[in-house]
Amino acid sequence: MANSSRVTEFLLLGFSSFGELQPVLFVLFLSLYLIILSGNFTIISVIRLDRSLHTPMYFFLCVLSTSEVFYTIVILPKMLINLLSVLRTLSFTSCATQMFFFLGFGITNCLLLGVMGYDRCTAICQPLRYPVLMSWRVCAQLAATCIISGFLVSLVGTTLVFSLPFCGSNRVNHYFCDISPVIRLACAETYINELVIFVCGVLVLVVPLIFICISYGFIVRTILKIPSADGKRKAFSTCASHLIVVIVHYGCASSVYLRPSAKSSSGVFERVLCRSEAEEVSLGGNIYSGRCTERMRCLTNPRIQQLFGRTHVHI
Repeated sequence: MANSSRVTEFLLLGFSSFGELQPVLFVLFLSLYLIILSGNFTIISVIRLDRSLHTPMYFFLCVLSTSEVFYTIVILPKMLINLLSVLRTLSFTSCATQMFFFLGFGITNCLLLGVMGYDRCTAICQPLRYPVLMSWRVCAQLAATCIISGFLVSLVGTTLVFSLPFCGSNRVNHYFCDISPVIRLACAETYINELVIFVCGVLVLVVPLIFICISYGFIVRTILKIPSADGKRKAFSTCASHLIVVIVHYGCASSVYLRPSAKSSSGVFERVLCRSEAEEVSLGGNIYSGRCTERMRCLTNPRIQQLFGRTHVHI
């Protein structure tokens, strides 16, 4: 990173063109930030407190919610500060750090969604072998593999960006240090770096998605063999919300990252809305991912009522 010492800080231009709308956007995204945090903390707390939810499905859900909390913390707080600030700067090191953790948690989420698809496939297609195939040791190994792989790929991407020389403009046309707007500022040929980053992005997004599609192919085949309509409905309900989250998450991620940087949209607001929608649907999918009876048992648990300061919970 020695070649990059000519630029010591970056100026984030995201939202600078919205003028008087910035206070409104601040309230909007602050509300979204609090909803995401409170929702995910609720999920984590409920799963930890209710022993009946100590299953592989909810273990991965807890890991995903934790990753989403950090993923949100990496971006939104600084974005909220910039909405109320005149000078929206970020040091060179802070920009690289933000990109590293943003990519790390984002890739981890993609890989976790793939693992959760495998978990649902195993539970529905091989219920008798499920306790062996998805033992706690296997679950811990899968979660650790997702996290380590996510941050290794993130390290590669961040290094490819910040190993380039930055000696010209420091104006980032985005609301945080994302790959495409930052790499455009490099004063050197970036084709090879962008190509490697693009290939990594394809692998990170497409490979887990293919794995999920294969898993759901087996799930659908198994569900169609169930004789009763009620049995089919119950089997599908255990993975319906996961499927919704996958569609929205991968749809937004693909529209933003799986295209050449020259053709990437310069509209910052569209990207924010896309990510916000993905987070909201993900949050909703996580909250309603459990079966109705399990949610009722969780909410009426005295320890959980005490946690949220409620004496009565009506369902």
